[in-house]
Amino acid sequence: MATVDIEKVLETCLLAGKIMLESDAEMYRVEDTMSRIALASGDYRLVSYVTQTGLFVGLDGTSTIRMVQILNRSINLEKVSNINQLSREYVMGDYTLDELLTKLKELEQERKFFPLWLRFISAAVVSGTIMILFGGVWSDLFLTCLIGGLGYVLYYSSLKVLRIKFLSEFLAAFFIGCAALLSSQIGLGTNQDMIIIGCVMPLVPGVQMTNALRDLLAGHYLSGVSRGTEAMMTASMIGFAIAFVFQLFY
Repeated sequence: MATVDIEKVLETCLLAGKIMLESDAEMYRVEDTMSRIALASGDYRLVSYVTQTGLFVGLDGTSTIRMVQILNRSINLEKVSNINQLSREYVMGDYTLDELLTKLKELEQERKFFPLWLRFISAAVVSGTIMILFGGVWSDLFLTCLIGGLGYVLYYSSLKVLRIKFLSEFLAAFFIGCAALLSSQIGLGTNQDMIIIGCVMPLVPGVQMTNALRDLLAGHYLSGVSRGTEAMMTASMIGFAIAFVFQLFY
């Protein structure tokens, strides 16, 4: 392959890995996807080093190395699925390398987000159903849905303004705790504990915990430990906020 084609292979692999990392994909999945693209582009063996904050790629037998810094991360499993599908279609020969690179650039520019009202409804439904599953009473269902939805909206809005992830979770959990205790004291709620448990569930870092475990099992100890630490800090902020509320009220 000509040098220019090698550069394009690296650019394509790097862009695919960057999108997947920014969408919170597992490290082994990122490496596997990039390796398959390189292999299908000319039987190249990709050499990569992947962390949560940086991505290094090179082709075995060449002196060219490319890297990119990962500054923003969010959970977007739809993009991860789209990258997987594009890579499979490329390996099967449905696209040329130029077409794959173009589609990846288009996917990178996509900014599809659920509207705030739909996030509110989703958080409300999750809060209410979890409260019932944990043994809550049906009379607290509407109140739990309302507090859980408002708590998530507060988390989402404060994160966009403050840009401090753990502080946003602390504020949202603090609001949830205060609202649950106050509503119970004035007679609107029956079981404050079940209301709090249901309302904080949309804030719990379930995806991070799952990916941390999967990275550890795949041998990516650095990313597994860092993801696990991030998940533990998030859970700790939620717990500290609820404990602080109980300390204020009792």
